Amino acid sequence: MQVILLEKIGNLGDLGDEVNVKSGFARNFLIPKGKAVRATEENRGVFEERRADLERAANELLGDAETRAAKLLDVTTTIAARTGEEGKLYGSVGTQDIVDALARDGFEVAKREVRMPEGAIRVAGEYDIDLQLHSDVTVTVHVSVVPE
Repeated sequence: MQVILLEKIGNLGDLGDEVNVKSGFARNFLIPKGKAVRATEENRGVFEERRADLERAANELLGDAETRAAKLLDVTTTIAARTGEEGKLYGSVGTQDIVDALARDGFEVAKREVRMPEGAIRVAGEYDIDLQLHSDVTVTVHVSVVPE
């Protein structure tokens, strides 16, 4: 299914790109969330009329993300967790724990912005965690998991 993207979507395209996606992805995600419209002649005309507004909104989001990234640069947060022998945690430290620790330190981060490709933290130590604040803006924070 051909769609016109109304915002930049990672691994798919930029604002205004006409891309071919699977129909289920378009019908169930892109179109209901307002991220794309079907690529018809009528929608192409409507998109060109709205292009300036959409680009301005996208630039505002990018500016906000860059401002937040500047505040989060070189931030170190500490999470205390119960540990057993050899520093292994009873349980794990996941994305919500990192969001809570950053909120405690005065930084607002959404759970969906935390990137942990290796999965949850299960051993005490120092970790670098990426926060993807925008598709173009990623910042690294340092997380220290210490025994309680």
